[in-house]
Amino acid sequence: METDGTYESRDMAGGAAPPPPPKGVPPVAQDPSVPAAPSIPPVAPVPRPAGPPPQGQPSVPPLPSAPPAAGAPARPAAAPAGHTAAWLDAPRPKAGLGVWRFRHVPPQAAVPARLAPVTVLGMLIPVAVGLLVWSAYRRGTLPYVWVVLQTFTPSDWWIGGTAKPSGWQGWAARDVLSGVLFVGIVCAVGVLGSWGRIARYYLGRFRPPVRAALAGAGALIALAFVWPEAFGLGWDKLPVAIPVLQLIVLVTGGYDILASPFVVYPVYAAITALVIWPFARVGEWAVLFRQWRAPSAPATTPAPDPDAPHTPRSQWPELRDAGEHRAADVLAGELAAGRMNDVDVARVRRVWQDTDRDSVRRAALVDTVLKAGAAAHAHPSGDRDVPNRRATHDLLVGQVRVGRYTAAEHTPHAYHGAGLALDPGLLGTSLLAVGPSGAGKTRSLVAPVVESLSLQALTGACAVVAVGAAGAPLGPDEAYDVVVRLGDPSSSYDLDLYAGATDPDEAAAFLAEGLVGDMEGVEPRRAATALAQLIGPYRTVYGRFPTVPVLRELLEAHPETLRALLDLLPEDGAAQAMRRELDSRIRQVGTATDVGPVLADRLAVLDRPAFAAFFGAGGTEVRPFSLRAVAQHPVRVRVALPDGGHEEAARLLGRLLLAQFQYVTRDRAGRGHFVCLVLDDAAGAVTAGTVRGLQRLRTQNAGVVLALRTLAEVPEALHGPLLAIVGCRMAFAGLPTWDGKAFAEAWGTERVEMTEVAHHTVFADQPMTRAIHALRKLVTGKAVTTEAVTVREVERQRWSASDLAHAVPPGHAVLSLSHVRGEQVPPMLVDLRG
Repeated sequence: METDGTYESRDMAGGAAPPPPPKGVPPVAQDPSVPAAPSIPPVAPVPRPAGPPPQGQPSVPPLPSAPPAAGAPARPAAAPAGHTAAWLDAPRPKAGLGVWRFRHVPPQAAVPARLAPVTVLGMLIPVAVGLLVWSAYRRGTLPYVWVVLQTFTPSDWWIGGTAKPSGWQGWAARDVLSGVLFVGIVCAVGVLGSWGRIARYYLGRFRPPVRAALAGAGALIALAFVWPEAFGLGWDKLPVAIPVLQLIVLVTGGYDILASPFVVYPVYAAITALVIWPFARVGEWAVLFRQWRAPSAPATTPAPDPDAPHTPRSQWPELRDAGEHRAADVLAGELAAGRMNDVDVARVRRVWQDTDRDSVRRAALVDTVLKAGAAAHAHPSGDRDVPNRRATHDLLVGQVRVGRYTAAEHTPHAYHGAGLALDPGLLGTSLLAVGPSGAGKTRSLVAPVVESLSLQALTGACAVVAVGAAGAPLGPDEAYDVVVRLGDPSSSYDLDLYAGATDPDEAAAFLAEGLVGDMEGVEPRRAATALAQLIGPYRTVYGRFPTVPVLRELLEAHPETLRALLDLLPEDGAAQAMRRELDSRIRQVGTATDVGPVLADRLAVLDRPAFAAFFGAGGTEVRPFSLRAVAQHPVRVRVALPDGGHEEAARLLGRLLLAQFQYVTRDRAGRGHFVCLVLDDAAGAVTAGTVRGLQRLRTQNAGVVLALRTLAEVPEALHGPLLAIVGCRMAFAGLPTWDGKAFAEAWGTERVEMTEVAHHTVFADQPMTRAIHALRKLVTGKAVTTEAVTVREVERQRWSASDLAHAVPPGHAVLSLSHVRGEQVPPMLVDLRG
């Protein structure tokens, strides 16, 4: 955790020249008047704590205890063999958006908690009615049976118009009727009593093999009643097989057909199959058979990864498929020996994929791997890990785990209990997190995201700029390549106020946004014009942009002072345009529309003794850092904003950095790596101009993370546009109701089925009925009523303002996600503890 003054300058010599920049990081601009790109000082890696990793988390080897010698490849100290290989070979099945994929196990199908008493009663009543009907038929008291026989059979089968058979045809017809009635009663009881659904309810609690075995036991019991003689039992068989045989006899005209085994045995097999069929459906035998024919992982283990090659990833199949077996053997040996961590794996795999269509670069990569092993194409800083990891990472897919989804009403079943993970594909749509102080925004969200992006920067996949107060727990200085501590004299880096810009109009645009973007009544476009009319001519004369004190003096200057600068401009060539700009500025000084005094007042918060050596005024003692470097190199940057009595300066600088970030990420050539700006406290940074700029970040492979205590820190007119533009929205516990209302409107509504039950009192007209109702009311204490059930579809808010303000437990948040591909998931309750 960082505290103000805890970490001193990296220049341990106290005034000695800072270490030279690493090789491979070219300067941002070739113009000598423009600050160069930041150099990345070599930092000795800090070893990770010893001991086995927590259970269920990817394990990686520890880091080297000392930096490698000059010219020698950096190799981590030996780690327990196989840790990184096991992490690399672990399954990562496809899952929903924002789901932690490392060894992910999809949740089993939901099972109702219990059956309602009315359901059990509805199951038993049909059984009782069926037994009553069958008993009446067996005793001969079931009415209209003779009518059925008389209708469908010839009259000469019966004696004297009675139901007594006159020959074998009548006896056969009675057996057929018995079978039809029995099967009808069984089917009616099963359908009306919902026996199949109830059986699935109870069997669904068991694993598939147990469920299939229980269904098989039920099938054996049923067969014991259909074929008792086959089981050595002495009871009467159910009327199932005999009616079928009697029907065949009636159709063929005699019992001779039953002497043929080619008729009887198929009939027996068909009857047996029909008896077993409902049990097979309930027990899901077909599903179990398909799983047996195509073996897969059991339900208690992660689902197989369809993208995983047949050869384990630890054997580097992509290199072997390309014929580079020697390089693959070297990397596999590094993994087996524990000299390769997850950063090395992700870095080498990324470089290999980037060289897919460049045979020259691929050959160079193979040669480097053969020479340097796991240290091939290491980050220019020489770091191969960050010290003291706090979060759980999976660099193979670029995820960091920040919590888990809860099994709440608004959470789809596929997300119940799954891990919550963020990756650049989600952060590329930008993320807005709102929650009061102490809700855990920095600890649970910002710090893990910054650590993940720092690790991915070491693989060349992204660049990160972490902006926060000096004491914000965003990791130690050793985890960054550049640390800018504004207002701290020991800081080795300065902040370039103009972000390495060479165009005065561009520099003036984001400078005006930072100075007056949050002021009502001041148009940033007019402010940018006034600034460009000053910094353009000044750069033409002196070859550099003005420092803060000089720019403030120019904004407050009288016309005669500006005319002195005008006299220094050449009167021919390209300076003619600058003379015209400055002359226009001179005419505006002192008018009612002059924005110079307003800009000078805002700039005064940076023209303080605490910042005397910053923003280009520090000479050669500190190196200026240009934010433009992150658009070109995978660097890790920490900007510590001033605190204490410089709160307004911190807000201005946060706003300026956000505006600079949006400008430097415009039209990036190649857009190779992801670029992310993380504002731990975005209060005052969001303006109308920066909200418009957020729309372009998604297409530029860039994104921002904004953390706010409340939406009141953003102008009210921007609440809707801000929530509409960011793709990922996060509302922490303790959110005010008025903030919850904005989130509820942004998340919209969903269609749900609503069931309404109305109870109406029954009024009887007959004396007997009234007496029965009175007796029932006397016994139960309730009037006799009827139920009127209405089911309709309605639209309701996914999360209401009241739920967001009062129903989110501490340590939880409501999160919705969007991917740069356009996929979205609805807002869900997530647990961020642990």
